[in-house]
Amino acid sequence: MNTLLKTLAVASVATSLAVSPLNAADKPAVIKAVGTWGNLTNYAKHEGPFWNSVISEASGGQILGEIKPMTELGLKGFEIMRLVKNGVFDFAFGLPGYVAAENAVFEGADLSSLTQDIATERKVAEAYYPIMEKNFAQIYNAKLLMLYPFPSQTLWCNAEVNGLADLKGKKIRVYSTSLGDFVEGAGGVSVTVSFAEVIPALEKGVVDCAITGTMSAYKANWQQVATHAYTLRVGWGLAFGAMNLDKWNSLTADQQSILSAEIDALNERMWSETASEDEVAIACITGGACEIGESGSMKLVEPTEADLEVRNQIANDVILARWAERCGEECANDWNKTVGAILNMEAKVN
Repeated sequence: MNTLLKTLAVASVATSLAVSPLNAADKPAVIKAVGTWGNLTNYAKHEGPFWNSVISEASGGQILGEIKPMTELGLKGFEIMRLVKNGVFDFAFGLPGYVAAENAVFEGADLSSLTQDIATERKVAEAYYPIMEKNFAQIYNAKLLMLYPFPSQTLWCNAEVNGLADLKGKKIRVYSTSLGDFVEGAGGVSVTVSFAEVIPALEKGVVDCAITGTMSAYKANWQQVATHAYTLRVGWGLAFGAMNLDKWNSLTADQQSILSAEIDALNERMWSETASEDEVAIACITGGACEIGESGSMKLVEPTEADLEVRNQIANDVILARWAERCGEECANDWNKTVGAILNMEAKVN
């Protein structure tokens, strides 16, 4: 639906509601949602406002939202979709890496280091969307409504790292299996450390480097303890928005149409925001111009062509090979027909 038609439709709904109050049969749908990290841009500017105000205004009061971030609710990422499946929440934003324990198929749109720019990552996400959609329905009784990125995931080191070869022997904090595959493929040692414990872990030498998103690192002040920012993109923190299918099916056709259109618009805003936020965060953390706070002084280390060639070998021999074994032959074949065709890569089950 184009913008004009959507505006007219919403205006029509709002007018009808104003003329005749909702009766018992026309009560608004109330959506209980859970978001990601309350201190980051995605929640503060997009996830939170969408459910707390945008959808109510856009639907003329047909849909009302309630949302809190998982950080405020004290939830772990892996719990969220189980709670959606059980109807505790109607809708959730989350990371596929947190649901990959249920099935490795959820890793397929953000396998570590395979895409180095956001335009390619979007093509990957769109190509893999139908596979994710099917598995969300089968495994979680949920309707996948969107895939959106956090800023790129890179390496922040309190050690001399001037290229991919310098990761050998380093202890590196990861938060997903695929990131661990990359680290081990590069000769490093993958270590699981909670986000809140990364700064003391870097200070004490428990880890030499840690992986997280560019803006996450800046806002958490990792620049105060880390010295080298190695910007090989090892992931995109690709996230999802999914709704309990029973709740979705309880919505009227008009409510489903409005919600789908507004979530599509939200998705566009989030892709656009991430593309610009990535550059801002890297500049801020490495001493460049910074309009959002104080500049850090980390050394910016960008991957060389030689680094990317080694990355290609790690991607094929370790990351894709291990993932294909976890996911199975049918899963790997589906990936090859979609993402693999875009990246000119192949996941093979040995």
